[in-house]
Amino acid sequence: MGKRYEAAAKLVDPKKRYRLAEAVEILKKFPKTKFDESIDLAVKLGVDPKHSDQMVRGTVSLPHGTGKKVRILVFAEGEPATAARNAGADFVGYKELIEKVKGGWFDFDLVIATPAAMSEVRKLGRELGPKGLMPNPKTGTVAEDTAKAVKEFQAGRVEFKLDKAGNLHISIAKASFEANQIAENARATLDAIVRARPAAAKGTYLENAAISATMSPAVKLDVKEFVAA
Repeated sequence: MGKRYEAAAKLVDPKKRYRLAEAVEILKKFPKTKFDESIDLAVKLGVDPKHSDQMVRGTVSLPHGTGKKVRILVFAEGEPATAARNAGADFVGYKELIEKVKGGWFDFDLVIATPAAMSEVRKLGRELGPKGLMPNPKTGTVAEDTAKAVKEFQAGRVEFKLDKAGNLHISIAKASFEANQIAENARATLDAIVRARPAAAKGTYLENAAISATMSPAVKLDVKEFVAA
C-alpha cells in the first residue's frame, strides 16, 4: 500500500456511511496523483441477477459529462451512416467493420447500431457480449436516429449494467471536476438506478454504495439519502 493511499485512508472512517456531499468533499481532500483520476461509483443492489426479470440495465445523462473522450462505433448503412459520421462518430460502417471486430479489433468504447444492422451485429455476441458492448434498445444503443444517439453519448450519457454478483460499477467524473459537479453526476446516476428498479425486486433494493478515485480508498455512502425503500 503506497504512502499516498495510506494518507487518503486516514481521512476516511471505514465504519461510517457519509452523505454524498460530505463523501465528495473527502475525495477532493485526497492527495493528488500525476494523472487525472476517474471517479467511480460502486453500487450493491438487493436483486438476483440470475433471474432475467431482476436484471438492472439502463443509461443516465450525466449533467457534467464524464470528462473523457468516448470512442463510438456505429454499425449502419445509407442515411443513418451519413448522419452518424456528421454527428462525430469515430467509426461508421457495416459488414466491413463486423469482420474487423471478428478479427479482434476493439479500439472503441461504445457500439451503436441501427435496428436493420442488428441482424448481423447479433452474430458478434461472442466478441461484444463479454465486454458489455452489444447494442441494446434499453440503453439507447439500438437507434434509427444515429445522430441523436451519438451526440447524447458524446455529451455524457453513460450505460450501467448489473454484473453477476449484483453490483454496478460506473465511471461518473474526473478528479479535476469541481466537488458540486461530481456530486451532481453521482446523484443523477443513483437516481437513475433507483428508477430502474425491476418490479420483481423484493426487499431492500439499494443496499450499499461507495465512491472512489482510481488510486484511492472507497468512501461509503449513506444510501438512505436516496429513494431506496
